[in-house]
Amino acid sequence: MAVRMGSDQSDDLAENADINITPFIDVILVLLIIFMVAAPLSTVDVAVELPTSSAPMQPRPDKPIFVSVKADLAVALGETVVARPALGAALDEAAKGNKDERIFLRADKGVPYGELMQVMNLLRAAGYLKVGLVGLEEVANGGQQ
Repeated sequence: MAVRMGSDQSDDLAENADINITPFIDVILVLLIIFMVAAPLSTVDVAVELPTSSAPMQPRPDKPIFVSVKADLAVALGETVVARPALGAALDEAAKGNKDERIFLRADKGVPYGELMQVMNLLRAAGYLKVGLVGLEEVANGGQQ
């Protein structure tokens, strides 16, 4: 049996300041597996038909500015067909430079959603951020007006 006599510090164990990363790696791998399982569940691939709006009708301005996307994907400002690159300048003229003017956007039922978003992006690029979408009002008996 060995007994140590005296207090010689050269034999003391040195402190180890390294971080044990094994539990950290275990937690990260578990989180990775959870996200790999949950990510496909968060996407929605369901075809839907959007309903008509039952929101109360808002008061209409004296001279509303309508931007329409026709079935042939042509863009019209009021009654006049406008080329997409010229839409911003035509809106500036119609709104007299007032970027706070509300723009009413309407589109044909058969217009693809991507085309409608492109027109909304053109409106945003021109500085018009107040855009109202125009739809059919739902009538109380379940039909459309």
